[in-house]
Amino acid sequence: MSLWAKAQQLPQDALQEVRSVYGEHFPIEVRHFLSSWIEEKMWTDIEPDNPQYEQYIATLVRSLIQELETKAASLNTDDMFLTKLKLMEAAKNFRQRYTHNPTALFRIIRHCLGTEMKLVAQVENLGGALMSMAGGKVGLISDAVAEIAQHVESLRRRTQETGEDLRKMEQEQEAFAISYHECTKLNAHLQHLATQPQNQQNLDMEKKIRRQKEQQEQLLNHKVAGLMQLRLTLADKLKDTITRLNSLQSRVLDDELIRWKRDQQLAGNGAPFNSNLDSIQEWCESLAELIWLNRQQIKEAERLKQKFALEPPGMQDILPALNSQITQLLSSLVTSTFIIEKQPPQVMKTNTRFTSTVRLLVGGKLNVHMTPPQVKVSIISEAQANALLKSDKMAKNGEASGEILNNTGTMEYHQATRQLSVSFRNMQLKKIKRAEKKGTESVMDEKFSLLFQSQFSVGGGELVFQVWTLSLPVVVIVHGNQEPHAWATVTWDNAFAEPGRVPFAVPDKVPWSQVAEALNVKFRSATGRSLTEDNLRFLAEKAFRGGNASGQDYSSLFLSWAQFCKEPLPERNFTFWEWFYAVMKLTREHLKNPWMDGYILGFVRKRQAEEMLANCASGTFLMRFSDSELGGVTIAWVGDQTEVFMLQPFTSKDFTIRSLADRVSDLQHLLYLYPDISKDQAFSKYYTPFTENQSTSANGYVKPFLVTHVPGWGGPGIGGQTPSHSSVVGVGSNGQSGPGGSYPATPSTIFQAHSPDPSVTRDTPSVASSTNSLSIIMPVIGVVFLICGSYAPGLGQSSVGRTNPDMDYVELMSHGELPSIDENLNLDQFSFSEFIQSYNTKPQ
Repeated sequence: MSLWAKAQQLPQDALQEVRSVYGEHFPIEVRHFLSSWIEEKMWTDIEPDNPQYEQYIATLVRSLIQELETKAASLNTDDMFLTKLKLMEAAKNFRQRYTHNPTALFRIIRHCLGTEMKLVAQVENLGGALMSMAGGKVGLISDAVAEIAQHVESLRRRTQETGEDLRKMEQEQEAFAISYHECTKLNAHLQHLATQPQNQQNLDMEKKIRRQKEQQEQLLNHKVAGLMQLRLTLADKLKDTITRLNSLQSRVLDDELIRWKRDQQLAGNGAPFNSNLDSIQEWCESLAELIWLNRQQIKEAERLKQKFALEPPGMQDILPALNSQITQLLSSLVTSTFIIEKQPPQVMKTNTRFTSTVRLLVGGKLNVHMTPPQVKVSIISEAQANALLKSDKMAKNGEASGEILNNTGTMEYHQATRQLSVSFRNMQLKKIKRAEKKGTESVMDEKFSLLFQSQFSVGGGELVFQVWTLSLPVVVIVHGNQEPHAWATVTWDNAFAEPGRVPFAVPDKVPWSQVAEALNVKFRSATGRSLTEDNLRFLAEKAFRGGNASGQDYSSLFLSWAQFCKEPLPERNFTFWEWFYAVMKLTREHLKNPWMDGYILGFVRKRQAEEMLANCASGTFLMRFSDSELGGVTIAWVGDQTEVFMLQPFTSKDFTIRSLADRVSDLQHLLYLYPDISKDQAFSKYYTPFTENQSTSANGYVKPFLVTHVPGWGGPGIGGQTPSHSSVVGVGSNGQSGPGGSYPATPSTIFQAHSPDPSVTRDTPSVASSTNSLSIIMPVIGVVFLICGSYAPGLGQSSVGRTNPDMDYVELMSHGELPSIDENLNLDQFSFSEFIQSYNTKPQ
């Protein structure tokens, strides 16, 4: 059943709340007639503050308007005439209001859908499930929703009671005043009679008046006692209400809002974030309303008390203390609900645009938007953040640790969503001041924070609040090569920050189980699939430098920050984190689909790969991440003699030239993905389509393509040897790399190969697969023309490697002495090596 169908079946009070969120800004008729279309678009999956969605949102809103106009045009019956006019008017208004601001309409629709989700979930799952805003899926949240709603309703009833008590007290005081006035009149009459002659009539009158006076005085005494009891009862009720308000506010702010902030921080590491901020805002608004009403009641009680100044001996007046407590509650609520809805990037590069959004959850209820407050953003150091928390005073001008452009904005109230917020869309960090480093500290260890600060008044200027909030820790970089270490700092902080910490203290050691969870969350978010227990065990061995140790339980061991990202791995010039980050980046950018399909084992050591392949058929292969090369993936395969070979690792640079799937297809000796999956079954859907007839581009050139080829395997064949997705012709050599090393899979340029860094120790001598051995095919007027690299150092017995590296094919042709080629030559049997050798041995 659709969300809209469920919403229409809600109880009357809930249905009325649904109707209340719709209006001229987004008519409920539009929701009704476009219900399926609206729900199919997954509005809740998109972040309106993210610039990358701006174009998508604009297109979505245009499509909505077109869909609305189409629907209106289809309503041709008489009974739908008024509805048709309503839809046409809505489409017109949308064009006028939102064409240049589509995000505003997007926010309105998302808020409406969120309200429906919440109410439907509350009715369907009173036991404690709330529909998540993330993709319309249902995420379980605690029973806090129902409990908090009950507490709010109970406090509303109590506030109504004390309101009635106040009105009753005022009436009683007015009645007392009247009775007191009557008593004074009787007293004055008695005084007057005392001056009159003492005749029987006057004596009877005096007796009667004295009797009335006694009755009136008894009534006054009774009223005084009643008033005093009312005062005491009211004060006790107000005191109890404040205690309950304090308890509820503590639960909302210290539990729910803090949990939301913690979830937001974990989302920085990639954890799912089912934001319930709209629900928290409703609770905070209810608290603000109740606190404000009770504060007004306390002030009214003080006014009534001053009007009837009666202080019995020994009775303590608690109203001033209650007023102070309730005002402090309001202050705490306002300052705590000034929050960062969208955090700035935690790895921030100078001179790069970034965004952030700040929101005041109680702004609408307290009418703060009547005088829209300004918000200023600055960047402060960890030491400055500590000083700020200790003094609880906002930073003065000139105390920032850097310069941010476009760092001021005005909060705006969005009527449809009842949100008071400001989005900073074009901030840019121009300068940064760094602290002096000690010991092994680096600039990527240093944490900063963005300070958002504002000032506003409530109650017509009666109360003025200075508010501020700090962003999650930010690491500032100036170059992309600083990014991995910066993300190490951020990941460790996000994962292991403790509640109520001093900014931005984190433990130096944490249990491996927590590290494993953080790495798993990070990897799953980046690549789409979680790490397995075997993957995590592999990572534990690497992090703890355990070598090939097996069976050891790492869960209770503590991993230090130094082991995580400071100390290089044994015989390597990079750290554990750098290795993990490079693998994650490679998988995210180039291997995501095969990884999600489970076709890349990845986290397997060389010896383990050899053991796994030892009993497999020839041509069986698997893919593992290289231990020796950052961000490298190598192919291990079984040769004809059941010997296991390791192909030199491919890196991101290789995959930007040719994808993993295409490279696997090129290498025809690779037949079965471990354990026995046909490689075409696993990878064919990722092959790049290829057609024989390549059209000539506008500039007259024909674009060539590259094919992966391993020396010693023979070239990719023609006809029956051709991979199903491409037609390739290759010429190779029968050599292999020497035992001392191998050559990179991607040269610095296609024309100039480079040798490996001798300082880098590889995990195994590898078979080279590079552009040195890549064939290029170009159809030129029906003739297949081959271009092969003439420089192939280190390829064993390759005769190509023995030719003059400075002599290319054109130069050979210029000699005019090349051997003639038989017109009937079978290219399948053609050997370029023999061809060159015959040229070299020809008598000069």
